[in-house]
Amino acid sequence: MDQQLKQLMKELGEAINESLSDSESIAEVVGRIKEGGYDIFLVLEATIGVSKQGEHTTDKTSLVSTLSTNAELKISDQDLKFLKSLRIKIDDEGE
Repeated sequence: MDQQLKQLMKELGEAINESLSDSESIAEVVGRIKEGGYDIFLVLEATIGVSKQGEHTTDKTSLVSTLSTNAELKISDQDLKFLKSLRIKIDDEGE
């Protein structure tokens, strides 16, 4: 994929993320979930296929790009308990 297309795909991902972040209806539902006593995190994945206009290709894998943001890993106390039961230790960078 050329640099200009990569930049445009990045901008598209940012625009999608921003529109979701600014959505009043999403914020309202998330607020109701939190009011119900729940913690919530939302992970979305978008897969976008692109090809040059007029080109027909059979290799679809070269046309697909997955958009993602730099998501932050959040681990709850319950997650830590589970991982500890499997003898998996998580190093906390903040310690």
